[in-house]
Amino acid sequence: MRVLVTGGSGRLGQQVLRELVGHGHEVVNADRRPPAVAGIGDYREVDLADVGHVAGALSGCDAVVHLGAIPTAYSHPDEVVFGNNTRATFAVLQASALLGVRRAVLASSLAALGGAYAATPFPPLYAPVDEHHPLRVEDPYGLSKEVDERIGAMFHRRTGMTVLAYRFHWIANPDEYAARAIEVRDRPERWPQELWGYVDVRDAAYACRLGIESEGLGFEVLNITSADPLSDVPTEELMRRYCPNVQLRGRIEGTNSAWSTEKVRRLLGYTPMHSWRDEQ
Repeated sequence: MRVLVTGGSGRLGQQVLRELVGHGHEVVNADRRPPAVAGIGDYREVDLADVGHVAGALSGCDAVVHLGAIPTAYSHPDEVVFGNNTRATFAVLQASALLGVRRAVLASSLAALGGAYAATPFPPLYAPVDEHHPLRVEDPYGLSKEVDERIGAMFHRRTGMTVLAYRFHWIANPDEYAARAIEVRDRPERWPQELWGYVDVRDAAYACRLGIESEGLGFEVLNITSADPLSDVPTEELMRRYCPNVQLRGRIEGTNSAWSTEKVRRLLGYTPMHSWRDEQ
């Protein structure tokens, strides 16, 4: 399969390219800048908001993994973050529809739930947190991801293409989440809005590959997280201490994650393989 990866020069993008090539796929990297080191597959400089630019890079591809976006809430003016991210998603899916591409994976975010970048951060309403959780955004980045999901749903209805919107948790390298685990040990009260979660960049890339290899799906929103929080303290105990108003809708055994990946496991067979505990 030939796959276009937008934002392929970024951290997750480079890992996705390696994951795909390692499993026999051809890849094209569509980005505004080349990778920092020798690239994997073909590189195309592309304005992701331009349907023609995207279509040129996408020609001959069977699937697209759309990662290209401004990745945080306040690194640019609000209107730039929102406009850049939503225009790019529409352009990528419009080009895909015009060329008859049948599979797309979109990078959404758990920031779409609203708590991560709010002026006063807040945790989810309940746990384990599934894909039905209400979206209560207060920031342009989270809003852009909510709209991206709606764009994906529209293109599925319009064309029948498979569109999978991945709500990634904080995507990190092993050294980064190992360091965060030390911070969580010392100051767990800093991260209740995130329920102390994360996802290894390799697991995030693995999920992307599973998505473009999937069969028979329509539009789906899927949580992509680790299997555990960044703490040795039992998850329910952490929640009772630092976010007691979060409703427990099911048992969270031991140090299992408060974020549910049951849906992506059922639909794609995704099981996260990496943990901060491996780095201790």
